[in-house]
Amino acid sequence: MVGPVEKYLLDKINTEGTIHMTLVDPEKVTPKSASALAKDAEACGSAAIMVGGSTSDSTSQLDNVVKSLKESIEIPIILFPNNVTGITKYADAIWFMSLLNSADPYFLVGAQILGAPIIKKFGLEPLPLGYIIVGEGGTVSVVGKASPIPYNKPELAAAHALAAQYFGMRFVYLEAGSGVGNPVPGELIRLVKSVTTVPVIVGGGIRTGEQVKAVVEAGANIIVTGNVLEENKASHKIRELVDNMRACHKK
Repeated sequence: MVGPVEKYLLDKINTEGTIHMTLVDPEKVTPKSASALAKDAEACGSAAIMVGGSTSDSTSQLDNVVKSLKESIEIPIILFPNNVTGITKYADAIWFMSLLNSADPYFLVGAQILGAPIIKKFGLEPLPLGYIIVGEGGTVSVVGKASPIPYNKPELAAAHALAAQYFGMRFVYLEAGSGVGNPVPGELIRLVKSVTTVPVIVGGGIRTGEQVKAVVEAGANIIVTGNVLEENKASHKIRELVDNMRACHKK
């Protein structure tokens, strides 16, 4: 059954074509700075705030950050957990994801089994997601014991994405890794889009308006940025990325 956050995202995608989400790493912010960043993101057109990081393990810090966000913004807060420690009752929803190219069963289904009762207890809305690491992969590929799919093997990414859809996952995430040099290439995104019907999320290495345009024109439904906002004045950068995203759909 589709919950309210998923319906909101699907409606936004149907209306706008592509939507932007801002990723907040709870280990790199204070509750106050996270609140300020989220307010900027909401004002500039981000559709939701994602909260998570590759190495975070402080549940109290996560609780405090998400509580501060909830008091500051109206858009949904979606957890992007690296483990069961990435779950808090103060969010609206959670990406219930399986790292499809991990060599460790824990990241395929083990953490999900441990987390499912907590998600139910907290009343969080689960958003079923096939998580696929591509390119350099960054820290998340090391932590998740994944073998990133090379950018020159888009057919492998497409096969993983199609498997996710056949498993019943309702979103696919192509993750290049936080802070990497090159975002997911258009050819890979296009091939994934050509074989699937679920929304495709793209994140990692997206820093400029031109890169946003390339990702949007390839067919991405959701663009996620995080590190670039920490490296720049957040409101200016979010506005640049969102404006370039929307300009592609006005052509």
